[in-house]
Amino acid sequence: MSNHLPASGGNGSHGARAGDSGLRYPSNGKTIYHRPLNRTKTAELSKAAFAYLFAEMVSYAQRRVTGIQELEKRLNLQGHPIGLKLLDLLLFREPPRTQLRPLNIIALLHFIKINIWTHLFGRQADRLEKSSNPDTPDEFMIIDNEPLVNAYISVPKEMSQLNCAAFAAGIIEGVCDGAGFPARVTAHTVGDTAGANNGSGGGTGTGAGAADGEMWPGRTVFLVKFQPEVLEREALIGNKS
Repeated sequence: MSNHLPASGGNGSHGARAGDSGLRYPSNGKTIYHRPLNRTKTAELSKAAFAYLFAEMVSYAQRRVTGIQELEKRLNLQGHPIGLKLLDLLLFREPPRTQLRPLNIIALLHFIKINIWTHLFGRQADRLEKSSNPDTPDEFMIIDNEPLVNAYISVPKEMSQLNCAAFAAGIIEGVCDGAGFPARVTAHTVGDTAGANNGSGGGTGTGAGAADGEMWPGRTVFLVKFQPEVLEREALIGNKS
């Protein structure tokens, strides 16, 4: 009888550990951490699943907020850690000869426009532009005519200024911070781009006019404003080269 006690106790202790942690283990014993990082292109999340999950994220962020700015800030904070991890993941998946972190602002923004956007949304961002205002050389714009994060969100009239693409702005900000280019990234619909530009120091040269607004009503400009030390380093590297 004593010979059976160790085996019985071992199974019970394993069950207790799983129960105490609140985790449920699959029958094959493998978890998400056993999956390879180099997944195939066909291993994608369906739009229906994404729409449901993102709607729940917006609903969760909306709790106990006092205004639209606070809600957008929460969405931004939700996206930031994703950007930090996504940078390392995509660089790891690159061929060894091209596994190089972006070393300047333009290379970083092209990486976001092409690699990050393609991985997340299945296509590149539509445009990448630099501020034409000499007073704001630290501002760049990534433009998406139809952000997927806004496709399945219904915004009430009293919150018409809300842009849930603040979540994607947080991802961009996380990528910039992870690459060593600290920046502040905000999302603006094409209708309020002018107001955003006036508040940040003048026109940004996006060319987002009324015609663009009519053709792409959900057009979003991601305004990337780099920290002063980034521009100082950029100028120093340019002088040395």
